[in-house]
Amino acid sequence: MSEPRRAPPPAPPLPQGSAVSTPAPAIRVSSAQLFAGALEVQIDHHGAVYRLKQTSLGKLILTK
Repeated sequence: MSEPRRAPPPAPPLPQGSAVSTPAPAIRVSSAQLFAGALEVQIDHHGAVYRLKQTSLGKLILTK
């Protein structure tokens, strides 16, 4: 049995005072890759933890 694929680690934050002239294009990740068999993914965003959960109907709920 092979290991499930994991999403790559997030890019490090930009240094304070950095300016980005053009935004990066959106990145598309399949939910199957993101969840890797789990029902919940915890996302660390600027020190706050968000929870992305799958419902029994296949919908997604993001909570802080």
